[in-house]
Amino acid sequence: MRRWQIDPQGTGWRDTPEFEAAVADLLAGRLVAVPTETVYGLAADATNARACAAIYAAKGRPSFNPLIAHVASTEAAGRHGVLDERAQTLAAAFWPGPLTLVVPKRPDSPVCDLATAGLDTIALRVPAAAIMRELSQASGRPIAAPSANRSGCISGTTADAVAGDLAEHLALLIDAGPTPVGVESTIVGLTGNRATLLRPGGIAREEIEAVLGEPLAAPAHSPGDAPEAPGMLTSHYAPRAGLRLDAIHVEPGEALLAFGTPLPSGAERASAVAQLSESGDLHEAAARLFTAMRQLDAGGVARIAAMPVPETGLGEAINDRLRRAAAPRD
Repeated sequence: MRRWQIDPQGTGWRDTPEFEAAVADLLAGRLVAVPTETVYGLAADATNARACAAIYAAKGRPSFNPLIAHVASTEAAGRHGVLDERAQTLAAAFWPGPLTLVVPKRPDSPVCDLATAGLDTIALRVPAAAIMRELSQASGRPIAAPSANRSGCISGTTADAVAGDLAEHLALLIDAGPTPVGVESTIVGLTGNRATLLRPGGIAREEIEAVLGEPLAAPAHSPGDAPEAPGMLTSHYAPRAGLRLDAIHVEPGEALLAFGTPLPSGAERASAVAQLSESGDLHEAAARLFTAMRQLDAGGVARIAAMPVPETGLGEAINDRLRRAAAPRD
């Protein structure tokens, strides 16, 4: 595995041999770990079924769980999916950014069926991270890029976390430091009469509803159904340790995932403490969530007690990840 460090705010990397090599890796069907504003992505050419199969194999991801295709612009997204007026409105408001739209797939889109899990829909995103957009633009391909971690485990928000999980599967790891948003993109489904919140994420529900002028519907999804979009499996984002939610006290032997102050009773006996945001800032907490969970899990603790987090704003996405991390596992 090669490792290439870049400045995520810069552009000088575009005209380098390393960038050309990254494009060549993708066109050859190899896997590249790419930083986005949300989490690191395990990237491959979305039109190449063998490359997408390598994503599923590296992650241990079930093939019925679709992948998001990352493209350089709204115009590029329109070549792969049908963008109705709602999609155009949301794209104008939030792209580039941490919003994924699930729309009808165009019959002539070259995105492979494996990337869409055989569905007649496609998940599309124009990321804020310039490196992902430039890789798509330079390669001329949409880039399939789920989170760069083992399936069901904690997502990677640093290059070191990605290397620890997937180094043996990667041709290249692009290191741009910690990702600023820290949780995956919000996913909105636009295949029915009502726009549907399929996964809370880096853009709060309230912001999307304000732009659409109507509430987002809940997904009509039953346990055991194949997911309509990434991140909808019941058990997901899970540490090895057990996770106890809404903790107002810490039991002996537990580690503490803290949010704000004061700390719960018994915090002094916690085996370790990771603070998401001492001031109770939800953006800061989201950016630190996966790193904090990995930090506590690395200590070999049997259980993590997680303090309550408000359901407002980005708290909805944080709580979604915590509930899935705490869900019973097969």
